[in-house]
Amino acid sequence: MPATQPAPQDNDAGAKVARILLDIGAINFSPEDPFILTSGRASPVYIDCRRIISFPEARRTIIDLSIDALTRDAGPGAYDAIAGGETAGIPFAAWIADRLTLPMLYVRKQPKGFARMGQIEGVMEMDCRVLLVEDMATDGGSKLNFINAVRKAGGKIDRTFVVFYYDIFKQALERLGKEGVELTYLSTWWDVADEAERQGLWTPDALAQFRDYLADPDKWSAAHGGAETG
Repeated sequence: MPATQPAPQDNDAGAKVARILLDIGAINFSPEDPFILTSGRASPVYIDCRRIISFPEARRTIIDLSIDALTRDAGPGAYDAIAGGETAGIPFAAWIADRLTLPMLYVRKQPKGFARMGQIEGVMEMDCRVLLVEDMATDGGSKLNFINAVRKAGGKIDRTFVVFYYDIFKQALERLGKEGVELTYLSTWWDVADEAERQGLWTPDALAQFRDYLADPDKWSAAHGGAETG
């Protein structure tokens, strides 16, 4: 599979995870008072995947689906260790590592000290095959710091896993692809839009505005007081 393309998504898993995220209140929708993301973009929606940690049944289902997706995309025995990105990726990495009976690491955003493992917590041997785990991916920028840290410490990394992938910023795949890293994910904003429509959670006008945002997020951002960074 080309590194510039995401792994094929299980549509059933995407719908299940979207339903979970909506049910536990992880999706916030406010088109009239947009959220400003870290990138400076304005968005009518905001997702908080950290809420998953407080819902045992939800997280159990999501980890089941995660293992299925990773087995499908990478096959059994593909990794020697599971690494969580500080901080949101740590619990998901721990649950996946436990389920696969693999060592767990976590990667700091900034080095602590100057040793080879200054940015990595845990035990990682040279040439260790590492799966990077985070809660979500937007434009892919934050993943590069973690990927570079693992490689600098002597690990090998060719895949990152997230529960939620925005799937609206082409930069994400381009950035990861240039580093030879593939993306496995469970659900996207498109799944959320479909599930919200299926449940009748938003008005037709609100849903139409949401789909306008998904079709051209930078244009929507520029029209609602945010940055246009595409």
